[in-house]
Amino acid sequence: MKRAVVMGGSYAGLFAARVLSDHAEDVVVVEPDVPGPDGLGRHTPQRHQLHALLSMGHIQLERWFPGITDDLVEGGALLGEGDDVRFYLDGRLKAPVAGARMLGATRPFLENHLRRRVEGLANVRFHRARATDLVLRDGRAAGVATATPHDGPGEVLDADFVVDAMGRNSPLEDWLVRHGWDGAPVDRMRIDLGYATALFRRGDELGSTVVAHSSPGPASGYLPTVTEPGALVAVEGDRWSVVLAGYADHRPGPGPDEFLRRMRRCVAPLRTVADASPMIGDVRTYRFVESRRRVHTRLDRFPGGLAVVGDALAAVNPVYGQGLTLAALAANALGAHLRSTPSPRGPARGYFRLVEAVVEAAWRLSTAADLAQPHVTGPYPRGHRAQKWVADRLTEASVLDSVVNTRYMGVVNMELPPKALTDVRLLARAARVLISG
Repeated sequence: MKRAVVMGGSYAGLFAARVLSDHAEDVVVVEPDVPGPDGLGRHTPQRHQLHALLSMGHIQLERWFPGITDDLVEGGALLGEGDDVRFYLDGRLKAPVAGARMLGATRPFLENHLRRRVEGLANVRFHRARATDLVLRDGRAAGVATATPHDGPGEVLDADFVVDAMGRNSPLEDWLVRHGWDGAPVDRMRIDLGYATALFRRGDELGSTVVAHSSPGPASGYLPTVTEPGALVAVEGDRWSVVLAGYADHRPGPGPDEFLRRMRRCVAPLRTVADASPMIGDVRTYRFVESRRRVHTRLDRFPGGLAVVGDALAAVNPVYGQGLTLAALAANALGAHLRSTPSPRGPARGYFRLVEAVVEAAWRLSTAADLAQPHVTGPYPRGHRAQKWVADRLTEASVLDSVVNTRYMGVVNMELPPKALTDVRLLARAARVLISG
């Protein structure tokens, strides 16, 4: 390709630009925001929230940006391994997972490192502008119309390939409909989640702990009756990033006193930080009303030379930490598609088949867990009750047994597909664990 244009320059857009740099002479990232001191622009409202990087996301990060883990750690990020990573269910510490490994860093810090890497690519450049429309010609995306950040006159960037990485509120579907194309069908699940993040000064109060994560499970009916759901991560700058979450009327507010009270109703690591570490700055809140995915493979026709990545494609419940990993896997699917397709100007059906298989796995996992919440009313998949009963037993066994928990966390971390939890030998082991335990 001569030129590829990426609309949006946050995490998903940066990954897409890196992949496209292997296939285009010129890659242009259209992004209106100049990153501020926090590393992100104003169009990323959840930028201050704690972001988890699942192990599959970490694998893809290192694959496309070799050596970046060492750079991040050298800059102050933490790499937790083994007992440094702790997961609790209904207040009980889960069985250890062999090879557990998680990176502790804030999203601005991580994204800043990605941007510097992408800026260093010889054939990638950033264009400070806002994408305002798609140029369609002969049944394909042929360019992107832009405006300057203050809506002044822009320019039209010709392109052989265009990627939408403009996030959950991307206007792409509206543009396509205006140009006579059908919008992609949308699956939704209303969850009414609220979460809040605060930073704390980090000392030696938790030793080598990098991640501590607590969630309700079957014993509490997935409600915060035993402990409050929340997580903490050791991040750069000798800080703890702490997030608390709740649904419907239990959403956390912005008050620091309320935040500390809720931390003290959580598991021991969060209680310790609440008592021993001073809070830095304000409590930042964010509301996530519904999970949503667009399914392009259901369309009979779609413009050639066009792909969609990141939250513009699918945004699922953030408490499961899948967002950054889905963005990386979408870019990975884009690379596979471009390597196997004779012309990038045709409809990217191969890409959408690949990426929607990944999204389907994440969607099944997150929505099945969401349906355990009393206030979530569906839609329920066929066989939901039986599937939930089996999933609850596996979840209970994962607290007690390392083998079960290793497979369980492999699915949670998106290293394995959900069907890995239906293996007969795993189910038999879980049954034995529960009977004996």
